[in-house]
Formats: sequence, structure tokens, C-alpha cells
Amino acid sequence: MTSLTPGEPGPLKVVVVGATGNIGTSLVRSLVGDPQVGSITGIARRTPSWSPPKTTWISTDVGADGPDDLTGYVQGADAVVHLAWLFQPTHDPLTTWRTNVEGSIRVFEAVVAAGVPALVVSSSVGAYSPGPKDRRVDESWPTHGWPEAAYAREKAYVERVLDVFERDHPGVRVVRMRPGFVFQRGAAVEQRKLFAGPFVPGRLVRPGLVPLVPDLPGLRFQALHAQDAAEAFHQAVVRPVRGAFNLAAEPVVDARELADLLNARVFPVPAGAAEAALATLWHLRVVPATPALLRTVLRLPLMDTARAVDELGWQPRYSSANALGEFLRGLREATGGRTPPLSGRRSGGRITEPRAGVGGRLL
Repeated sequence: MTSLTPGEPGPLKVVVVGATGNIGTSLVRSLVGDPQVGSITGIARRTPSWSPPKTTWISTDVGADGPDDLTGYVQGADAVVHLAWLFQPTHDPLTTWRTNVEGSIRVFEAVVAAGVPALVVSSSVGAYSPGPKDRRVDESWPTHGWPEAAYAREKAYVERVLDVFERDHPGVRVVRMRPGFVFQRGAAVEQRKLFAGPFVPGRLVRPGLVPLVPDLPGLRFQALHAQDAAEAFHQAVVRPVRGAFNLAAEPVVDARELADLLNARVFPVPAGAAEAALATLWHLRVVPATPALLRTVLRLPLMDTARAVDELGWQPRYSSANALGEFLRGLREATGGRTPPLSGRRSGGRITEPRAGVGGRLL
């Protein structure tokens, strides 16, 4: 591996913003095992009980209303990895904007103020403009998102912020990671809360019990395991690379692939009917995922990952089917992870989730 700076830099100090989430927990584990990394500072809203080696926790809110100046937290870092992202409340997009866009800007400003030489940012396939499903696009595909969906809109806006950041601060090495859908067993409970809501019977999502999988036009997407995503982020920290990297495993996921995982049959459903049904459920606060998010998924391009393979030396160890299989297992077991965002525990149990407001901010 090539170090961040020439000569003998000594152990690297890495700050991970949003270190307790799906990718963040896997990245911390990956960095811990690297002898080049001397220390890790994990920044999160809530301090976990998890205490991995080399890691110090800082509890703060990086959003626009956060109480702290972030500069001191990243001072002396060799690299800052920005992963923090708020998916809910979908019924209050101003709140997600203030955390995801304005909060990202606060992190980027802190990187400049502290003189950090490298910034690795988690973008997403969701930042891409609608694209083809019959061929792969590289990192030059436009990143204007699907403007109806807050998630895609905010990811695309952060891409524009980074365009200006790179122009104004050429001395900072900026890397944009664009993963597909990221799954792991420990994050299944969190993802069920964020996207499906409390009424999905996770323990019943098993082969043979789900008879049918809807086949929507455009339902072809890419996925990968959180450990593989983390390894790519890790390599972006320690290698002298710049620019954007697509991340995804094989095969491309479609209704047939999902049906095989569940030992189910596929049946065609018009996209308009699915969107109308989801819109009704979202307005009734039965599910937190918005119909605009479904429209985004159906329009996402398929990504070419050759650049990550060539420049990061990255090869996913898990197939997309492996990653989805772990996710389904996590749904059934409902055990969650070892940090507050990933924990499956909630005071009063799942029955209290609707009281918190489906599509509202999960504490």
C-alpha cells in the first residue's frame, strides 16, 4: 500500500464521521486491522458501548444545528471519511437537508480549516441521473439524481458542493465513493425501520413463506456487502487516489434473483400501480419509504466498477446474493448491531415505533 504522504509518515490518524452506521462500523473494523493506521476517531450522535482497539469516540451532531465547531475534532487527521447521513424523517425533508447537505458542508469546512490532506466522502448510486439498465456506466455519468426524492436530491447537491470544493482546494485529495445498496446482517433491523417500517413481519421473511415477488419495470439494481464497501473506503484512505469510484458486486439484482432467494415466484406489476400503493401507505404513515424513492430506484443506472478494481485493487468477497441473504437473515433474527443506529432494541419493543411516527426521525 502507498501511504498518504511521502517519506515516513508514521501511523495514520483517521477520522470517521458517522462511524456507527452500516458502512461506518465495518470501516472501523477494517481500519483497526491495518498496521498503517495508528488511531481512529469515530464521530457519531450517540456514543456506542462498542470499544474497538485504536478507537476514540466523540459524540456530536454534525448537522447545521449541531452545537460544536468540528475543526478541533479533525485537527491532525491524515484523512477524514464522511459517512454521516440522515434518512428520516421523510415527511420533513428540511430536517434531512440540514443534516445531509448543510452538515456535509460543515464537515468539509472543518477539513479545510484543520488542514486535513484527504477527504473521502460517501456518495451513492442514488446521486446518478437516470440511466440504462442494459449496460454499465462509468463515473463520468451525470450526477443530478432524481429530483423528486430527497435522498437523491441531497446526494446530488453534495456532489455539486464537492465540485466547488475541489476547484477551490486543489491541495486536498478528494475521493467520492458511489456504492450500490449496502447490506449486512447487523444492519437489517435499522434498514427495516428506515425503509419498510414496523409492520413488516421480519421473522416471516424466509424461503417458502413469501410466495410472490413483484416484478416492476426497471427493477434492476446493484448491491454489495458492507464489509466489501468498507474495504473500498479503507483503500481510498491509504492509497493516493482521487475522484469517484463505483462500488457494486455481482450479479445485478432483479425480481428473479429476489425470488430465488425466497424460493418464490415472480409476477408482473405495473410501476404506476406500485407507486400509487406506496404513496397511499406513505401518506397514511404505514411505511417510511416514499414513492419518489421507488421511482428513483427504478431509474438508477447500472454501474461499471472497473476503476475501483484497477486503482483501489478492490474485489468484493461477497456476491450481491450473499449480501441480500445476510440481510434477510438479519430480518428474521432481529438482533441488530452493537451501536445505537444498528441496535435492534427499542424501549417498549417494535410496538412503540408507530408512536414515534413512521417516516419520522428515529432516535
